[in-house]
Amino acid sequence: MSTLTIAIIIVFVLGYALIATESLVKIDKAAIALLMFVFCWTLYMFDPTPFLQLMHAGDAKEWTGRIAEFANSVIVEHLGDTSTTLFFLMGAMTIVEIVDQNGGFNWVKNVMKTKSKRGLLWRIAFMTFILSAILDNLTTSIVMIMILRKLVSNKSDRMIYAALVIIAANSGGAFSPIGDVTTIMLWNAGMITAAGVISEIFIPSLVSMLVPAFILQTMLKGEMENNSEVSETNSSEGEFGSTQRKIIFAVGVGGLCFVPVFKSITHLPPFVGIMLVLGLLWTITEIFYRNLHRTGGSESFSKRVTNLLSRIDISTILFFLGILMAVACLQEIGVLMNLGKSLNIVFEGNHYIVTGIIGVLSSIVDNVPLVAGSMGMYPITEVGDMARDGIFWQLLAYCAGVGGSMLIIGSAAGVVVMGLEKITFGWYMKKITWIAFIGYLAGIACYYVIRTFIFTTPL
Repeated sequence: MSTLTIAIIIVFVLGYALIATESLVKIDKAAIALLMFVFCWTLYMFDPTPFLQLMHAGDAKEWTGRIAEFANSVIVEHLGDTSTTLFFLMGAMTIVEIVDQNGGFNWVKNVMKTKSKRGLLWRIAFMTFILSAILDNLTTSIVMIMILRKLVSNKSDRMIYAALVIIAANSGGAFSPIGDVTTIMLWNAGMITAAGVISEIFIPSLVSMLVPAFILQTMLKGEMENNSEVSETNSSEGEFGSTQRKIIFAVGVGGLCFVPVFKSITHLPPFVGIMLVLGLLWTITEIFYRNLHRTGGSESFSKRVTNLLSRIDISTILFFLGILMAVACLQEIGVLMNLGKSLNIVFEGNHYIVTGIIGVLSSIVDNVPLVAGSMGMYPITEVGDMARDGIFWQLLAYCAGVGGSMLIIGSAAGVVVMGLEKITFGWYMKKITWIAFIGYLAGIACYYVIRTFIFTTPL
């Protein structure tokens, strides 16, 4: 291993440590990720020749004599792959924001109302599970916590419900090609298909939510306390009428569900389908606003898409940019390839153990770079466990998504719930970690049964 390779690894590990300890160092993880990206590739460019000889030996005729130019083309190629994920996320986040700001999710609160604590737990579990598959686990968690604040006044009870929201959101996102950043990445890269991951990961994901829910319900007894907020009507009706809000909801959420169909029909990348839905929804809202303008209303038009774009979490997008490009650098220096070979040797090619370990690691560190690293470690093959919709890639989608529930910092859903409900790391680890781990293992066992005795080959 060369000195330059070691230096790049040190920069990555140091940056990763700062990201993992963001709450202590008080530096936003997006800033650290961007610095990781730049420093790793800058070190790479000091002497890219040995790395090109290792990773691009077959293209030697193309880069001989023009090393810097070819190295730059490699960086641009990785940026293109990363951008498909980033634009998908930006489009999806904008669509959800448009629907949410126009009261599209108000019906969820009405569905949740019940006097039974355990009844509420199961409604929350299934609603979160379903919504996170259609939307994403981060947005779903925010919506559900806001609803819980209206329904549950007892802080200790609400913390239990919030923990279930984290588990259900991560489980629901794992079986959907658009439900989690990691599944989006695998789907974009062609390692899983929408039909394959839904048909074969749905039941394991459901089991990983049901088992913890059964355990958590034992912590809740009796009926709900009276909460004056429950009877409050939503004062934010938005600038549109009821029919217009329903149209926005149908186009937004229906469009998100249509994206996998669009990809299968056109064979275009998924982000193109998201841009189609966003453009359509944007056009519809502009038509609605044009009609409002003609009537001479006093609306402020504050929920126009051009204004809502400023609410999109750009720091999260930049974090993904930085971390994915830094991982791409590790891929180009051959580190991920060698690590993948080592894991296969140690565990003798048992992909249940390898992906299981990756899932446990995803509860400690962010699952995005873990999955990105795995994609670099293990190239897709024509047949076998590494083929499209093979056992490895489907298990990776499940383990990376569901595994993040074991620690509150292990997923985007956990981090946002931690901030909203002020749940401590220690409370979650003591009360919830073992419960989430049991559900995680139950899902893996369920997947083993499905792939061994039912779907012995991908659909």
